[in-house]
Amino acid sequence: MILLCPIPILFFADSLQKGLHHRFYVCLGSIAMINFAVCTILTAAGIADYIETMPVSHGILAITVATIFVHLFQYIRTEKNKTDRLLLIGLLAAILCIAVEITSVYFVTLMSGLFVGAGMLILLFVNIVRAIKNVQDIELKRQQSEIRKNQEQNEKMSLQMIQTLSTTIEAKDAYTRGHSYRVAQYAALIAEELGWTPEEILNLKRATHLHDIGKIGIPDPFLNKPAQLTDDEYNLIKKHTVIGAEILKDITLIPHAAEIARSHHERYDGKGYPDGLAGTEIPIHARIVAVADCYDAMNSRRIYRNALPPEVVYEEFRKNRGTQFDPEITNIFLKLLNEKRLPQWDPSQEEPDTYNLPDMQLTVSKFISDIMATIKSQEDAKSYDFLTGLPMRNLGERLTAEFMQTHDGCLVFLDMDNLKKINDIYGHKAGDRALKCLGKLLQKRADQGISCRLGGDEFLMFLSDTDPDSLSLQMDDLFQKFHNITTDDPELRFATLSAGLCLCSTDDSFEDCYSKADKALYYVKQNGKNQFFFYQQIDRSTLAASGSGKDLKLVAESLQKSGIYVGALDLNYRDFARQYEYMSQLVTRSQCRCYLAMLTIETLVDTVPDIESIEQALEYMEQAIRQNIRRVDICTRYSSLQYLIILFEPDETHIPDIIERIFTQYYRQCDSNDFQPSYEYLEISPQEL
Repeated sequence: MILLCPIPILFFADSLQKGLHHRFYVCLGSIAMINFAVCTILTAAGIADYIETMPVSHGILAITVATIFVHLFQYIRTEKNKTDRLLLIGLLAAILCIAVEITSVYFVTLMSGLFVGAGMLILLFVNIVRAIKNVQDIELKRQQSEIRKNQEQNEKMSLQMIQTLSTTIEAKDAYTRGHSYRVAQYAALIAEELGWTPEEILNLKRATHLHDIGKIGIPDPFLNKPAQLTDDEYNLIKKHTVIGAEILKDITLIPHAAEIARSHHERYDGKGYPDGLAGTEIPIHARIVAVADCYDAMNSRRIYRNALPPEVVYEEFRKNRGTQFDPEITNIFLKLLNEKRLPQWDPSQEEPDTYNLPDMQLTVSKFISDIMATIKSQEDAKSYDFLTGLPMRNLGERLTAEFMQTHDGCLVFLDMDNLKKINDIYGHKAGDRALKCLGKLLQKRADQGISCRLGGDEFLMFLSDTDPDSLSLQMDDLFQKFHNITTDDPELRFATLSAGLCLCSTDDSFEDCYSKADKALYYVKQNGKNQFFFYQQIDRSTLAASGSGKDLKLVAESLQKSGIYVGALDLNYRDFARQYEYMSQLVTRSQCRCYLAMLTIETLVDTVPDIESIEQALEYMEQAIRQNIRRVDICTRYSSLQYLIILFEPDETHIPDIIERIFTQYYRQCDSNDFQPSYEYLEISPQEL
């Protein structure tokens, strides 16, 4: 046992230390094997028995155990494995037993091998305990690894679901689809130039995917509005930064996500929102995303404009370096632009951060997408007019603006004349019937473009890929079909159509075309209604003719027809017509003298004033009239640019003075040079009854 004992001990120690001292142990084991062979031969030859050669075997065993003890001590210090300490204790016990064996064998021969065997048993027991402990540790590590793997899988699933939600929100608008992905790519390039680590860049990309998630709390009509936002609407949209930060504040999975969502619209000069931070007060992640976000916004098509040219984008960054954007980050981004290192966006490109996740993740992602699609379809359903079946204002304007981005054509601002008169005389059921009839006519033209109801008696229509001659034929056909319908229905006989048309191309903005079509409609309204007119036809001659195109005698005749009139269709005008009838009877009975005066605001021949200016001028004129006529006199607004006044028993020579006072006050209030007021008057005579 003593002779062969070093060999298994060396084998065990070598396997434990993973071959660290393999050559040395092989040599030592070979010496022990040679010693066993020599001792056996000497014993067989009768030269010397095992007891006589025992000192050599003891020496080999002692050297073996001592060497292994030293090596194991060094190994345990390096590996810091607590279970190997048991082995060291067992080996120390075995050394003591061997020492006792070496000492006792020379005194008590019968006890030879007893202590060595006990030492080997101790070492075996320690190894059994150690093996059990190792098995337990391996199982614990396996369980921990499984838990960690599941946790990472859940984190990746959560991240992917959040990104799916963000992407789904963007997908509601074709013009922002892929925006977050592109911004993340640009931000990663900037961070790489700043020397960030791959892990920091990955975290930045993941957080950037969610920078606009707060837009989930902003109504779609404001996000997708094709025209310029009002101050209130813009203030509402600015809240998406606060909403996004609130959503992400408890998301620890993605570092810096909340601060990017909140601060990516801050400006370096402190004039941004929501907190007005300046300079390095703005988190570095948000400053990077601010540059990337603005670049993608300028470089992409929007519902209200096309993508800006590269030279304009470059100049915007150069001009706003140090004011809107961090100068260091801007310099890096301009360098990327100069070196053409920014990736070209491919709509078919997939998200880069995909994971080998189980089918559950795909199911959940699809579930979120389905929910968002359902919500969007319900919102769209609410955006249709139940009476005409046409899209309502917000949806209609957005669809029209999107369609105008890809098609040339004509924007038509359509108005049903005399709808209020029909409602007043025959009730709202008749008015609704007229609207339904017009809605059906517009729906039949859906294959030619888009139609929507703006509200009340106003409609908007875009006819694509057509020329003025073809448009004129289409509008004549629409007007004729509507006339046929109203002719067959006595309650709708007052209904006519007026339309303003604006020819436009894909380079024109929706807001500009809308304003021009509206001006063309105003021109139609002040020139007799029941017709259509192209904005491009408005010139100086038509403007000069549009100023006062009404004959006052015809107006006086129409007023006597009580319910049948062609003036403004509101209650004030109806009361005015009744008062005119009363005045006419009073003139007949009492032989008093009354006068009907018309005040007209004429537009100058070299200007095309906007609608707001016209309304402001009319408001000033109304105030001047009310403050300068007597209480017995009566006034009303007659048309888009005209007022009527009944003057009760004035001195005819004083009528110009009255009008002069009105005009003087008007000029004092209105500082616009686009309008020139004029007037005419006639006497209300008994013969007019």
